Amino acid sequence: MSYMSLSELYLSSNQLTGQIPTLLPDLLILDLSNNSLSGPLPTEMKYANLIELSLFSNQITGHIPESFCKLGLAVLDLSNNFLEGELPPCLGVMEDMEFMALSNNSLSGEFPSFLQNFTSVLFLDLALNKFFGRIPTWIGELKDLNNNEISGSLPSYLSNLKAMKKTRKTTVCYTGDIANFHLISLFAVLKGQEQNYGSISRGFDTNMVSIDLSSNNLSGEIPEEITTLDALVNLNLSCNNFSGVIPNKIEQMQSLEALDLSRNRLSGEIPTTMSNLTFLSYLDLSYNNLTGTIPSGSQLDTLSAANPSIYIGNMGLCGHPLQNNCSREGDASKQGRLGRTGGHWMEFFYLGLGCGFVFGSWVVFGVLLFKRKWRIAYFQRMDKLYDKVYIFAATQARHP
Repeated sequence: MSYMSLSELYLSSNQLTGQIPTLLPDLLILDLSNNSLSGPLPTEMKYANLIELSLFSNQITGHIPESFCKLGLAVLDLSNNFLEGELPPCLGVMEDMEFMALSNNSLSGEFPSFLQNFTSVLFLDLALNKFFGRIPTWIGELKDLNNNEISGSLPSYLSNLKAMKKTRKTTVCYTGDIANFHLISLFAVLKGQEQNYGSISRGFDTNMVSIDLSSNNLSGEIPEEITTLDALVNLNLSCNNFSGVIPNKIEQMQSLEALDLSRNRLSGEIPTTMSNLTFLSYLDLSYNNLTGTIPSGSQLDTLSAANPSIYIGNMGLCGHPLQNNCSREGDASKQGRLGRTGGHWMEFFYLGLGCGFVFGSWVVFGVLLFKRKWRIAYFQRMDKLYDKVYIFAATQARHP
C-alpha cells in the first residue's frame, strides 16, 4: 500500500514529543492522543478530508485557532491539555460535529452560545474549565458541565432531556461518515470519584446517563421536574448554592445509582421515599441545612452503614447514624428551629447587655449630677480609696 493512500493514522499512547507535525493531507482519522506533544495548535490545518482528530492527554498550549472551523470534523477531542481563552465563535458552523471533548483545560468566557447550532451533536464535554454565565434554555442534550463557574438557577426544562427517560431511551448506533470511530475520552464524577470510561466505540449503548453540574455557582431550588428523568443513573449537584428542599418525588428516579447533593444550602426534611431508590449505591447529603429525623429503610440503612458521613454537617438532623438522639432532644423539627434561631438569641442577649450597661451608667451619672450630698460623698470615698492604693503601692516599692 502506498503511503500516499494512507487515510487513517493511529499513534496514540507513545512518547512522541515536539509540536504537532504537518502530515499527509488526505487523512480521514488522525489520533495522536496520550503523548507528550507540546506547543500551540497549528494555525493552518490542511486536512480537507479529516473527520476525526484526537489530541487529548498531551501538553498543547495556546488558543483554539479559527482554522479549525474550516475542517469538516465529526469528532474532536482536545481534552486534558493546557488550552486557554475563549472558543472561536466560528466553530458553530461545524454542522457535522457529533462528538466534542474539551474538558480539563483552561478555556474561559461565557457559556458558548454558538453551541446551539450543533444540531447533530451527541456528546459534548466542557468539564473542568473556566466557563461562566447561566445555563441557556437550549441546553438540549449537553452533558458533563461540572467544575466551571456556571451560575443562575437549574432550569426546569432539563426535564426535556428525552434520552434520560425510560420511555425514550434507545441504543445509539452511529451511521454517519465515521467508518471506524474508535476513541474519545469520557470522564464523569460518579460515586464520589472521577471515573474514566475510556473509549466509546461505534455502536455503543448509552447506559451511562449522567448529569454532573458539580462545583459551579448554581443557586435556587432543585426543580421538581428533574425527577421525571427516570433513566438517570448519576446526578451530581454538589458544591453549589442550591437552597430549598430535596424534591419530594425523587423516588420516581428509579434508575439512580449515585446521588450527590452535598455542600449546598438545602433545608427541610429528607424525603422518606428516598429509601425506595433500590438501585442507589452512593449517597451524599452532607454539609447542608437539612432538619428532622433521618429516614430509615433497607436501602438507606445499608448506605449509612457503609459510609456514616453521608449526613454530617447538617445541624438539624437527628437519628442513626448521627449522635443526635431525636427522642432525647425532642421533636426533630423543634431541634431544627433551635439550630436556626440559636444565633439570634445570642444577638439579643448581647444587645440587651449593652443597653443595660448604658442605661445604668446614665442613672449613676444623673444621680451624682443632681444630688450634691451624694456627689460629695462619692468623691470623698474615691479620694480615700486613691490614698489607700497609693500608700499600698509605695510600701510595696520600698519593701519588695
